[in-house]
This record gives sequence, C-alpha cells and structure tokens, in this order.
Amino acid sequence: MNDSNNPEPYVNPEGERLQKVMAAAGVASRRVCEDLIAAGRVAVNGVRVEEPGRRVLPTDLVSVDGKAIQLDTTKLYIMLNKPTGIVSSLNDDRGRPDLRRYTSMFDERLFNVGRLDAETSGLLLLTNDGELAHILAHPKFGVLKTYIAKVEGVMNQHTVNKLVGGIELEDGLIEADKARIIGTPSNDETVVEVTLHSGRNRIVRRMLEEVGHPVVDLVRRQFGPLHLGSLAPDAMRDLTKAEIGDLLTISRGGKIAASDDDTTDGTGEDDSDD
Repeated sequence: MNDSNNPEPYVNPEGERLQKVMAAAGVASRRVCEDLIAAGRVAVNGVRVEEPGRRVLPTDLVSVDGKAIQLDTTKLYIMLNKPTGIVSSLNDDRGRPDLRRYTSMFDERLFNVGRLDAETSGLLLLTNDGELAHILAHPKFGVLKTYIAKVEGVMNQHTVNKLVGGIELEDGLIEADKARIIGTPSNDETVVEVTLHSGRNRIVRRMLEEVGHPVVDLVRRQFGPLHLGSLAPDAMRDLTKAEIGDLLTISRGGKIAASDDDTTDGTGEDDSDD
C-alpha cells in the first residue's frame, strides 16, 4: 500500500515508464524526455502528463507537443517512388509488373495506401498499419495530394481558374483545391501543379483532358504530409520519425499545418487520384 504522504498518481504494474518509452521511440534522451514531461508537453491518450513515473502500454497513444509518436515498432511505413509501368496491385490478374517486386523484400505483409495507375509515377506509401491506411485512403478525411503534370498545349490562367472553380465530368462536379502553372510553357507543352483530395479514378488526367490539355506525363509529388523529395524512381526508403508522427497524428484526428503541396484521399489510384 502506498504511503498517503507520498502518493503515486499513476500506479500501474504493467507497461514501461513513459520517459523510457519515449527515449526508445527516438524522441530524445531519457533525461530530456523527463524534462518534456515535467513541462507538460507530453500527453497519454489525450491527457497531459506531468509525472515521469507514469507507465504506458504499447496500445497507449503518446504525443509530444500535439504530435503523435510511434510506440508500436512492428508497424512499417515505407515510401516508394513508383515508376511508370508498375500496376498498383499486390497480385495483378493480368500478369503485369506489380508491387510485389517491392513488398517481397519485407517479412511483414505490406500493402499500398491508395493507388497510382500504371502510367503515373511518384509517391506511394506501403505499410502494414491497416487503421492508418484506411484513414489516409478515405476521401472523407480529406488528405491532400499534389501532382505535377506535363500537358499538351499552352495553358493560361483562365484554364487554371477553371480547374479550381469546378469542372463538370460524367461522374459529377470536381474542383482542384489548388492549381498553378510552373515555369513558362515550351514546345507546345505546359507544366502544371494540381492539388486535390478527390479519390475518383484517374481524376487528374480526366480534369486536364476536359479543359483541353491531355496529360503527357504525371507524377505524384506529395501525399498528405509526405513529400517525394529527391527519392529516385524505383527506390524506397523508411519514413522518418517526424513523418511517421505526422501520419499518426492524422490517424488520431490531429491536424498538421497544411503545406504547399499537400493532398488527401485516396482509395483510388493516383488516378484514383490521378
């Protein structure tokens, strides 16, 4: 029994001490984690904690300054720069090259979050975190996605305004969240950046064709808080702790400051979004 003059507000015989868990998750050294806790910057299951003696389980949700941290190290988060010619499927029934060439490198069973059509390249997330994948891929959560498209013809600002203002397609009205021309058109081609959260099939291609500028080349550069950066085509990398924190924050209903290229959705393809 605890001494009433020295109460332990977080008596829990199971789990690990919070500062130890945070240090193991790569937040900071154990001493610094204790300071973060004492400063009231750490929350467990949405409740601020100020005593480093608190014990937590792997199922607990821990955040620092409002950003989630990963406790379950069995979950993998892999960024792939999918090249063209690869189908976003784990078992293509037509025998085309698919994502198994990447997922087979892991002992865990990974699956893709959303899709990119075979002729669209760019950022694709592979994971074994089903709950997070569902949230990121569902249109109602509004995760933004940004694409860079090279299109036929010289596009003008009026056409860009149409993309944002709304275009009527056969399956209904669609609006880009943002759109802008990049650089100066040349060789009768224009490079345009389109950001949207729709998950409709081949939506970017269909939008651009509807306004008279069929796509020549399409790349997804951003998915939610994730940026493709300098990752080479056909290459993969683990997400950083900060990137994982951003994704977990989204999955727990948190909000991250939207950046210039961010996008949502998708259960479809790049083209489901592309």
